[in-house]
This record gives sequence, C-alpha cells and structure tokens, in this order.
Amino acid sequence: MDGINKVYYMRVALGVIAGIIAGFVIQPDTDQTTSVGIALGIAVVMFMISVVIGRGMAKGLPKEMKKKASYDGIIPFIFMLFVFMIIVFTALHQNLVLK
Repeated sequence: MDGINKVYYMRVALGVIAGIIAGFVIQPDTDQTTSVGIALGIAVVMFMISVVIGRGMAKGLPKEMKKKASYDGIIPFIFMLFVFMIIVFTALHQNLVLK
C-alpha cells in the first residue's frame, strides 16, 4: 500500500474514533447549538492530528503528492464521524428514542 492510501485509511479510522468520542461526549439534554459545536470541535482537532500524521507519512513522496496527502480523505473522515456519532449516541440513549 502506498503512502496516499495509508493517509486515506488513517483518516477514515480517525473519523471513526472522532465519531465514537462525539457520541459519548454529547448528552441528550444538550441543546443543538452546543452539540454541533462539540462535534465540530472534535472533528477539527482530530483532522488537525490527521494532517500532522499525514505529512509525516508522505515524507518520501514528490511535492505534488504531499499536497494531495494533506487533504486526501476528508469526505470519508466527515462521513465516518457523523455515522459513528449517530450510532454511538443512539446505542447509548435508545431508551429516549423508543419512547
């Protein structure tokens, strides 16, 4: 697997981790604005971590590929963040959903 693919899948994994963290942190009595802020804050922190790790993983690549590695996988990161945030939140608070 080449460096770009590693960065891509690392971002997918960090999106899953960020979604799980957000699902645990956001509580049912939290208002919507605060919930969105928490989710975005976690997403930004995790994505910045992934940018730093991605730059380290792409050191041996040409300059054009390094630029691509910096932001490759942002869409799956966001998708996995939301999917796992919803799954974890629903699993933890299903008694509220099933009323």
